[in-house]
Amino acid sequence: MPSTIDRVVVILGPTCVGKSQVSLKLADILNGEIVSFDSRQIYRYMDIGTAKPTKEDRERIPHHFIDRISPDEKFTAADYGKEARQIIRQIVKREKQPIAVGGSGLYLRALTQGFFKGPRADERIRRKLMREAQEFGEPRLFRRLKTVDPEAAGRIHPNDLVRIVRALEVYEITGKPISLLQRQGDYEPFAMQFVRIGLNIERKELYQRIERRVGEMISAGLVEEVKMLKERGFSPKLKALKTVGYQELFAYLDGEVDLHTAVENLKLHTRHYAKRQLTWFRHDEEIIWLDAEDGGLVEKILEHFRRVQRDG
Repeated sequence: MPSTIDRVVVILGPTCVGKSQVSLKLADILNGEIVSFDSRQIYRYMDIGTAKPTKEDRERIPHHFIDRISPDEKFTAADYGKEARQIIRQIVKREKQPIAVGGSGLYLRALTQGFFKGPRADERIRRKLMREAQEFGEPRLFRRLKTVDPEAAGRIHPNDLVRIVRALEVYEITGKPISLLQRQGDYEPFAMQFVRIGLNIERKELYQRIERRVGEMISAGLVEEVKMLKERGFSPKLKALKTVGYQELFAYLDGEVDLHTAVENLKLHTRHYAKRQLTWFRHDEEIIWLDAEDGGLVEKILEHFRRVQRDG
């Protein structure tokens, strides 16, 4: 007998907004399984810095794409999108409700729309851009990206030279912004409807939560976690580790800054990361935004989800 489940609940929002706890409550009520679209929780050994769900929560509610690969393994957004679709089909066959949870807009786009692979690399253009970055500095390329593709610039970190160069390379090759091209997926249609629920709170409260979480991470042993990664031979230049929470503490362990400065940088960069997440999601008009501090939040999510089910 075919499953009647044809909708995925999507819980998204900036870091520290409370997505994990809401998703666990929904999974209990809806007999669900959680499909993470967090681009960092997918890596093993990176537990504290990515605020992974606890072992107890993961044993109680099935989670997918947690501890999936090693930090030095290659795994693209396109890989994620294809595998996540397969997993969602399997969840549906088990008559369970898929609940997608996370903060990576790129992973969510890969799941829901497919992922634009783009033209093949043009080494001539790439070398030219890299020489320019070396001669005039990376900020010059980022300023150009803000001019030709402000949407992409809004979600790419100013220090992420690889992605900045790729975005400018695609623009030079095609004459079109990469953000525009990425909206055109290349997967076969996926016969699932995604009910997108965005969680947000007042900016001051979000920043206070970030301050608290950073303090809790340091107390829980984040410095020791980064030291362990270093001892295992994982380079801070790996894509997985060129992220907030790890770069700052690699700098501390390498003697570039003291611990207080590293922690303050971590707080600042986490705030910037949250702003980039919100910038990305604001372009998605299908998201229903709810107040994460609303006492009846779970009931409102269920009410919206069931209304969509009724209306078809």
